[in-house]
Amino acid sequence: MLGEMATSEALRIAAEAGLDLVEVSPDVRPPVCRIMDHGKVRYERHKKQISGPKKHRVQQLKQIRLRAKTGQHDIDFKVNQARTFLERKDKVKINVLFRGRENAHHDRGREMLLGIIQSLTDVAIVERQPGMDSGRSMSMTLIPKS
Repeated sequence: MLGEMATSEALRIAAEAGLDLVEVSPDVRPPVCRIMDHGKVRYERHKKQISGPKKHRVQQLKQIRLRAKTGQHDIDFKVNQARTFLERKDKVKINVLFRGRENAHHDRGREMLLGIIQSLTDVAIVERQPGMDSGRSMSMTLIPKS
């Protein structure tokens, strides 16, 4: 705190110290200035901006579609896909579609979804239990364990 002084005097003091005279708040009368190394402050601000707060990854809703007559190997493949989505902290919605005569076998779709829940219990929590959505599809939603 050096108090009020002429600009030329403040510039001379800053030059003697090998520092810069930086105007902190120009709106006030008289303007407030600080003697500091402005290059160092800019460098630190730049470093903070680069390495500063990481951007939050937005959680997405990934959808996996199956049919009532999907084979076990294909189901396992889709479960592994769902596992990778859940490990990346995304929500997963699994749909089982029924067409034509498959509509008579909703129990097969429910068994399929319950089996998927069992295989993903280590990485997922059931947000929405398996249930019929519209007339032709059954779905459930899984969220990652925190």
